[in-house]
Amino acid sequence: MRILTRYILREVVSHALLGGALFTFIIFTRDLGKILEFVVRDSASYSDIARIIAYTLPPTLNVTIPMAVLVGILLGLSRLAADSEITAMRAAGMGAIDFVRVVSIVSAVALCLGLFNSLFLAPRAAAGLISLGESLKSSQASFEVQPRVFYEEFKDRVLYIQDVAPASGAAVWRHVFLADLTEPANPHITTADQAVVVNGTPNSADAQTIRLHLLNGGEHETSAADPNQYNISTFATTDVPIESEAPGDTHLGRLNTPIAALPLPELWRRAKSAEATAGRTPSVYRIEFNKRFSYPFACLVLMLVGVPLGISSKRGGKSTGFVLTIVLVFIYYLLSEVGAAFAQSGRLPPFLGVWGANLLFAAAGAILLYQMSRGGIALGIFATIGMRLNKLATRLVSGNQTPNAHSSYDIATLLRRFRSTFRVQFPLLLDDYVMREYATNFSIVLFSFTTLFLIFTFFELIGPIFRNRTPLITVGEYLINLIPFILYNVTPLCALVAVLVTFGTLNRTSELTAMKSSGISLYRIITPVLFVTLLISAGLFVFDEFYLPAANRRQEALLSIIKDKPAQTFSRPDRQWISGQTNSAGEPTRIFYYQYFNAEKDSFDNLTVFEFDPATFNLHRRIFATSANWDPRVNNWVLINGWQRTFSGDSISTYQPFTVSTFPEIRELPTYFKKEYVPSQEMSYNELSAYIEDLKQSGFDTKRLSVQLDKKIAYPLITLVMAILAIPFALSMGKKGSLTGIATAIGLAITYYVVTLVFESLGNVNTLPAVLAAWTPDILFGITGAYLLLRTPT
Repeated sequence: MRILTRYILREVVSHALLGGALFTFIIFTRDLGKILEFVVRDSASYSDIARIIAYTLPPTLNVTIPMAVLVGILLGLSRLAADSEITAMRAAGMGAIDFVRVVSIVSAVALCLGLFNSLFLAPRAAAGLISLGESLKSSQASFEVQPRVFYEEFKDRVLYIQDVAPASGAAVWRHVFLADLTEPANPHITTADQAVVVNGTPNSADAQTIRLHLLNGGEHETSAADPNQYNISTFATTDVPIESEAPGDTHLGRLNTPIAALPLPELWRRAKSAEATAGRTPSVYRIEFNKRFSYPFACLVLMLVGVPLGISSKRGGKSTGFVLTIVLVFIYYLLSEVGAAFAQSGRLPPFLGVWGANLLFAAAGAILLYQMSRGGIALGIFATIGMRLNKLATRLVSGNQTPNAHSSYDIATLLRRFRSTFRVQFPLLLDDYVMREYATNFSIVLFSFTTLFLIFTFFELIGPIFRNRTPLITVGEYLINLIPFILYNVTPLCALVAVLVTFGTLNRTSELTAMKSSGISLYRIITPVLFVTLLISAGLFVFDEFYLPAANRRQEALLSIIKDKPAQTFSRPDRQWISGQTNSAGEPTRIFYYQYFNAEKDSFDNLTVFEFDPATFNLHRRIFATSANWDPRVNNWVLINGWQRTFSGDSISTYQPFTVSTFPEIRELPTYFKKEYVPSQEMSYNELSAYIEDLKQSGFDTKRLSVQLDKKIAYPLITLVMAILAIPFALSMGKKGSLTGIATAIGLAITYYVVTLVFESLGNVNTLPAVLAAWTPDILFGITGAYLLLRTPT
């Protein structure tokens, strides 16, 4: 019996570790890009980056540990049942309770790990992340400032620089424009040729402050009440402190500490309090207190359901187990989130709302265990549902044909006609067989990953759905429009897994050996797979060019409705900053500031135009008008009730007030000021290219967009690169199972994702050109795959 116990545990634990790694990777990737940007900016030490990763993992593990247990039980026992090993064990005297006893070892260990993580690690990780974020905030502000971009994240300040040179712990800026908007209608302007940026000391009074050591500049100040009053001064050096944001009391131990960072005793004290604390009712703390126990105990209740279902899915094998895993994970977390939402709204007590899913699954597990030991129809119904869902998914992704279904046409005849028409020797019958196997595996994996992403997305939206009372038809429409985005992003990973599974299966069943024995080279065998993958890559580009942008626009609009948020734009409505056009060398640099722009009437309120010497960045002219409007008859802006001043050093050369005036040198059309933020995924390649050129003239950051532009071509080709890279790994696995192939796929995917994010972050901060940032991962993985493929015996 000890041998069988170790055997069952090894099977369950191996699948649980793999499933836990997969789910943790999927959730953790949302934060990985931001973490890697710290690395490429050199704006945080490696110890800080390691701490960020360590602090981010525990909250993720709260969710993925119970999921890993369920995956391990269902897939492990389903594999044993499919190979009739469960039948042999039961014939040897193992009963239903024996299986529960063995698997409960895994669940008990997972429960202890979950409690330790939820009660001890996760709160401390949340507290550490808050503290680390506060200490890094000022340094990140100085490194996030990009050249020729208006940075409005400082308190009452707008910053614009023409060039930046990042360095470890500091930065050097050239041609600096700083506007103090304490009085938005009358901004105080400071310009400088250079600025040395010094970050505040972490965990000190000036932690939220950066200091600008300005060199060779001037200050300009005017009065809104008296236009004749204007003060100007110059300096060789001066220091200006800037707060990165309005100071807030976010230190741990204070009343407004986020709930996730509260230690358990403090959380219990607030939950037992009769009055609201920090603006939150006691029920909010009670819900969080119960959550810290309910998720770890889900390891036990999911085990009660997983054991009978895993044992009974002998006909479907691991595929049925995988389908049941998706369904059960969805049902459990749906009930959990819905119960928590009802508890927050006061419709259910906090205990019942949080623990309701556990109680229901425990009751269902007890019934299924009774049915398994005594016999009954309930267990058979659940097993049949899982098998039917598996068959339905397989039928959907394979064109509604069962393996034994006969086509209404003769494939051999069609292939013969195709070859005779185009006078080629491709595809042959063997090519058709390999392509069908690959296409079927690719479709099944694509369907599975898409379903997983939809489930995770739905879990994330449960709170806003209940809080904003969003109609379910809106949620369904959003998820439907999200599918194209998911398909585009998971296709390379699906191609990788499909190649590993396809050639792993051919190798394990000795079909690959038979093909080689008939004189067919390995390169000829893999040709149909590479051909299909090339078509998929081309299809991805066409899909992104013609359909995906519109679908992304629809799903973003629906997401704004679900979250009750307005559409995002570049600038704030109360004040606007934009850089003017520069069409020739020596033309002055121009910056526009206006408090309101009426896009329908093409008119400004309180318009100020700053003109700078392009060589020294000294302010040499300033124009102000209380209003301005576009006159198509003169094809120019008409400025009303204002003045213009020209400067020479620290003195005013001329001062000219006007009632109505035009300035022909200001050539920006009304459309130039009607720019809104459009994400790169909502534009085609040509649209994004034109959009970048337009934004460059307006002083907006285009580095990220330039990287995304090149990625629109590079990303589809990574599907082909992944297929080339997967083939040698699939052939090197020999007779190993598909579990090894999936583990290999996860490892390769993680490696590719990290490498891609690193190079993308390098491009975002202008350390690498956009072309290299987008194409380097393709080149590196392509060279590696080609090298390994050439070394593979043919």
